Amino acid sequence: MNMPEEMRRSIKEALWAKLDDLSWLTMSDADHSNYYEQWTRAPDIGGKLGHFMDPRAVRVYIKDTLVKDYARERLLESADQVLRALDIPPELTIVRKYIKPHGLLLSDGRVVCWGNSRDWKHLLMAAFERQRASSRAKACSVVVIENGKTVDLETRELVRDAAARLGVDPIVWWE
Repeated sequence: MNMPEEMRRSIKEALWAKLDDLSWLTMSDADHSNYYEQWTRAPDIGGKLGHFMDPRAVRVYIKDTLVKDYARERLLESADQVLRALDIPPELTIVRKYIKPHGLLLSDGRVVCWGNSRDWKHLLMAAFERQRASSRAKACSVVVIENGKTVDLETRELVRDAAARLGVDPIVWWE
């Protein structure tokens, strides 16, 4: 795509500011879809992008490039908040950082993973596998960022039961 870098950056910054205002990470997939449609049609986002790519590709570009990068970066930046949610002292040092899903190995041997509720199975398995794979790891915890997939009590009980069977404790919801 031959879009001028300054234009791409200004679209990205404007969109990311909107995502911050919307608390994007905690919104449901249905809400995301509505916003993708709005932004695709908006002259200041989709209209500008449509001059540099096939208009049918604008929504995919917004979703898979601009927003995916936003979500990845914001999740990475949320490590301090995740540790606070788990009441983990801030003076512990980070031995290792993980991505996909995001996580940390801490100096006290704990493995912490966090991500969206739609990915709860991946979060639990990643915490379990990382704890098992590291000779330093002694325990694992997960923070689930609620975005509409585990809001009902029955689903949360299922997630808690799976966590208990895998030795993941605690599991905390961030809403």
